[in-house]
Amino acid sequence: MQPGRDVEYVAFEAGDDYASLTRLAGLVAGEDTVTWLTVPTTDPAGAAAALTAAGLILLKRSELLMTADLRGHPQHVPAPPYRLVTRIDSQQGDSVVTATAQHESGEVGARGTMGLTGTIATADRIETMPAHRRKGLASAMMSALARTAIEEGAEHGILIASEDGQRLYTRLGWQPVAEVLIATTPGNTYPS
Repeated sequence: MQPGRDVEYVAFEAGDDYASLTRLAGLVAGEDTVTWLTVPTTDPAGAAAALTAAGLILLKRSELLMTADLRGHPQHVPAPPYRLVTRIDSQQGDSVVTATAQHESGEVGARGTMGLTGTIATADRIETMPAHRRKGLASAMMSALARTAIEEGAEHGILIASEDGQRLYTRLGWQPVAEVLIATTPGNTYPS
C-alpha cells in the first residue's frame, strides 16, 4: 500500500455512469480514514466534474487502464547475473502470482504481482528498483507473470499503468482502453 492510501475504491463500472459515480464519490468523501477513488473512464472531463462536485480532490496523474491477451505476451528472460523467482499463493479459488527478479547477490531488482480470478489476471505493484533499471528486468518479470498466469488458466490481463510504465506495457502488447482518474478525500496529504 502506498503511504497515505489507507483505503482505495476502484470504480470499474461507474466511470461513465455519472449518477453512480456521484453516489460513490459522496460515500468516499464521507469516509473517516484517508480514502482514494480510482476511476477508469472514457470521458475524463465528465468524470472529473462528478468527482470534484462530490467534494473529492483530483490528483494530477496520467494513468491508463490497459488490457492484453496474455496468450500472445512476448517472452523475455533476465540476463545474468539476474534470475526470476515465481511463486503462486492460492486462497478460496483465487490465486496471486508473485514474480521477483533477483541479482546473484540476493538483492531484489524488480518485483510484481498478478491476481488471478477465472480467466482474468490483474497486474499490480510492478516495480524496478532504481539501481537495477534499464536492464530488461521489468520485461522479464512481466513475461514470468503472464506465463505463470496462463499456466493457471488466465487468458486476459488488466492493469493500471503509470506514466512511466505505459511505454513498457505498450512495447509488450498491452492496449489502452480508458484513462484513469484518481481522487482522494479533502485534507489528505498525498504524493502528487
